[in-house]
Amino acid sequence: MLIRYATAISAAGFAFPALAADMALKVEIPRLTVAEYHRPYVAIWIEKNDQSFAGNLAVWYDIKMRNNEGTKWLKDMRAWWRKSGRELTMPVDGISGATRAPGEQSVQFADSTALGKLTPGEYSLVLEAAREVGGREVVKVPFVWPPKAATTTQARGEHELGAISVTVKP
Repeated sequence: MLIRYATAISAAGFAFPALAADMALKVEIPRLTVAEYHRPYVAIWIEKNDQSFAGNLAVWYDIKMRNNEGTKWLKDMRAWWRKSGRELTMPVDGISGATRAPGEQSVQFADSTALGKLTPGEYSLVLEAAREVGGREVVKVPFVWPPKAATTTQARGEHELGAISVTVKP
């Protein structure tokens, strides 16, 4: 097993080893049987144990609307909007992207994303989905960073999100 070490400096000025690790996310976007179906906007971010914001991982929204009008509905993801969304100017390289089709979606996050800035501890991966002419849902999945061994945690949404699986690996 290859472990890459780097030295990071905490906000208090203490040096600690930063381990290279990654996270794999699988999220099911259910196909709802409604008259007017719209793909959900989805925000994925990390929160510390005290529920404070730790970093954005992804924001999926309608990027094809002319004049960047897809950003108009980002505020419908209210929890994410209050934590960090209102401070961002979309698009954000490496974070924002197009909405996803119904079905299972897989995304990999490496330590070069917001994960690379995390200090060791307990966190939650938070997913929020909001759909035009639809509902809104927030699901939190706990994880420990950096992982000592490969760990998979699962959760399930009730309406806007289906099965969620988060795997962290050293």
